Amino acid sequence: MIRIDRRILTHFDFVQPILILPIIILSYILVSEANSILSNKQLIYFSIGLLAFTFFFLLPIRRLEWLIPAFYWLCIALLISVDIFGVTKLGAKRWLEIPFVHFTIQPSEIMKPSFLLMMAYLVKHRPPGINGYGLKDFLRLSIYIILPAFLIMKEPDLGTALILIIMGYAILFIIGVNKKIWLSIAAGIVILAPLIYENLHDYQKKRINDFLSEESSYHVRQSIVAIGSGGLTGKPKDEATQTHFKFLPIATSDFIFSYTIERFGFLGAFTLMMFYGFLITHLLSLNYGLKDDYFTQVVTTGIGILIFIYVSVNIMMTIGFAPVVGIPLPFYSYGGSSFVTFLSLFGILQNLLTFRFDPTYRFVKIKF
Repeated sequence: MIRIDRRILTHFDFVQPILILPIIILSYILVSEANSILSNKQLIYFSIGLLAFTFFFLLPIRRLEWLIPAFYWLCIALLISVDIFGVTKLGAKRWLEIPFVHFTIQPSEIMKPSFLLMMAYLVKHRPPGINGYGLKDFLRLSIYIILPAFLIMKEPDLGTALILIIMGYAILFIIGVNKKIWLSIAAGIVILAPLIYENLHDYQKKRINDFLSEESSYHVRQSIVAIGSGGLTGKPKDEATQTHFKFLPIATSDFIFSYTIERFGFLGAFTLMMFYGFLITHLLSLNYGLKDDYFTQVVTTGIGILIFIYVSVNIMMTIGFAPVVGIPLPFYSYGGSSFVTFLSLFGILQNLLTFRFDPTYRFVKIKF
């Protein structure tokens, strides 16, 4: 039996569930309208995600902090094993099959919380100086960022690899790095951009070419039609023809934002974006009270940046402002991997915030 002291609730961040729950509820409404079978599966994902949140919320993370490097390197080993034992789906080798149960896991998803915790661990044990990190520390931290990104890029999964790189360096930008280092990186990216493009896979080049071409791809054209037909307030369920007649591809996951506008119009989409905006702003604002707690600051910043990247890329993708990549809307797109990953991250964050004044976890008692 688990007993939690009431004093713990005074430090729990209730703003997060208040902003996240409406997103989850609206997502379930849309998925159930589009496909009742998928909505039943989504309920299972909700349950698994809630269990993951509870597990990480009650886990004494600060007391088990010494295990974080082992968890990180275990995830690195899983990414390496994908290249050897991985299962190929849709032309990409990103999954490992668990023997005897025919269940697959995606190590790149497990890598996200592991990566974020490792960055927090590294920054806590060697915080930046007055002028930020120098070149030596920056290169040391870069190894932990680039290594998993490189392994994920080989699967190939360029989208997830870029997300890790952007999140890692955005964390360092906020924590503090010498300005000369950023200027050198910017110059290097400009110089190496043609070489990077030449080493992309053919399907990745095609996505970029489709994005830069005058005529949008089929997916984007149908998405724009769905968005335009929604108007100010949207259509009734039976008149959402782009979705229900399957013109809009992957309407419940990658292009669920387009489906939202077709169904609830500009006002519905604006409300959804407002919830995301408040959530990101709230997460980043928490840093003002965490100036001496680098571990929690890195986790909070990383989750806020991660949500910003996912939301920005997904929405720009649906309106033709970014290449079509498989990046879902957090807590909104249909699917289990992303949903469970984000609830796990928020479980970790709530743990760090709630038990910040109780690092020994003496207010939580577990009896068998």
